[in-house]
Amino acid sequence: MKTNEETLTIPQEAFDWYDEYAHGDIDRRTFLTRIASLSIAGLSAGVIGSALIPNYAKAEQVSFNNPAIKATYEEFPSAQGHGTGGGYFVVPTTPANDKPMPAVLVVHENRGLNPYIKDVARRLAMQGFIAFAPDALFPLGGYPGNDDEGRAMQRSLDRDKIEQDFIAAAQWLNAHKMTTDKLGVVGFCFGGYISNLLAATLPSKIDAAVPFYGTPASSELQGKVKGPLLLHFGENDKRVNATWPEYEKVLKANNAQYTAHVYSKAQHGFHNDSTSRYSPKDAELAWQRTVDFFNTHLK
Repeated sequence: MKTNEETLTIPQEAFDWYDEYAHGDIDRRTFLTRIASLSIAGLSAGVIGSALIPNYAKAEQVSFNNPAIKATYEEFPSAQGHGTGGGYFVVPTTPANDKPMPAVLVVHENRGLNPYIKDVARRLAMQGFIAFAPDALFPLGGYPGNDDEGRAMQRSLDRDKIEQDFIAAAQWLNAHKMTTDKLGVVGFCFGGYISNLLAATLPSKIDAAVPFYGTPASSELQGKVKGPLLLHFGENDKRVNATWPEYEKVLKANNAQYTAHVYSKAQHGFHNDSTSRYSPKDAELAWQRTVDFFNTHLK
């Protein structure tokens, strides 16, 4: 039998309010108060809220102890950032070989290295890439285990230093003895922004960038983007989508190589399989396009 959460039809207003909440524009109490104002027969604010707030038990597609991969926690120097950064490093173990492999940097949302992003790194390792997912919250002890606290922790850090940490992580991964000179990046929401930022600040090192619903780098940096980029957008993601037309003009003026996909009726965060914003069909298609893109440009 299907649960209420599985059969629940959530109004667009609730998705929009969750987007505000997830980006720190409103607090949890305000979000739940707004949800309570919706008139949906037989469904409480708690049911709707719990359907939208991540349940990371749903997000594991690749077990952390899968014998085809090996996951460790690694640190890297970040002189212009917080001094030292750290993250989740996942290596394919099959087929066993000592040859360097192409690498992909995986960048989390605005709340630290949560279980969903770690699972994305494992999914990439299953596809034959070395994946490294840095944690912006490493200087504060790492992702705390819940998104509200993680979001507050990330907002407390210097944004410029966070960006420098991810730039340093990309350089460290590119120079790693286990990786080839081919480097990709994929990121989600804040991580989508970082993917665009890295494409602009490290155009000679980033061989393939995949921003999922990410805003562009600052206007003074956008002109440095060469690509290739593969950009994914949800049709109902008004906040991010509003930034795309001007960014696309810059990419065209740069003669940058890019492909953009807009997924019909999809929400911001549609790839994240831990909430009701998840759109399985769109997520699977976007992910297959992403893997194909990395196979083309990194292998």
